[in-house]
Amino acid sequence: MVTQQVRHSSEDGDVTRADSLAREIFSGVANKWALLIINVLGERTLRFTEVLNEVGGISHKMLTQTLRGLERDGLVHRTVYAEVPPRVDYRLTAAGAALRDTVNGMCEWTRRYLDEIEAARGRFDAQNGRAPQ
Repeated sequence: MVTQQVRHSSEDGDVTRADSLAREIFSGVANKWALLIINVLGERTLRFTEVLNEVGGISHKMLTQTLRGLERDGLVHRTVYAEVPPRVDYRLTAAGAALRDTVNGMCEWTRRYLDEIEAARGRFDAQNGRAPQ
C-alpha cells in the first residue's frame, strides 16, 4: 500500500478565496441543518430516526444529504449494524465535538441577542415598508 502525502498551500486555508478547500469545508458546515445536527448529536450516539425527530423541519432527504456531508468531512461517524431491520447510528468525531463548542457559542449568542435582533428587524421593516414577519 502506498501512502500519499497531500501538501496544501496557504491558499487552501483561506476562506475568502472562492476556490479554497477551507471555503468548501466552511460551506458544508455553516448551514442551518449541519449546525442543528451537530448540536443535536452532542455527546450522544443517535439513530437516523432519532436525529430526524429531534431536528424539527428537516426532510428525510436533507438529513441524509447533510449527514453524508458531515461524514465525508470527518465530523460524524456512521456505524452500520448487520441486523434486520438495518440499524445505523451516528455520533460526532473528535473534530465534530470540537466544532460543537463553536456551535454552542453561536446558540448562546443567539439567545443573548434574540430580543435585540427582533427589535432591529421590527425597526428595519417599519422604515422600509415591509410587513412584520
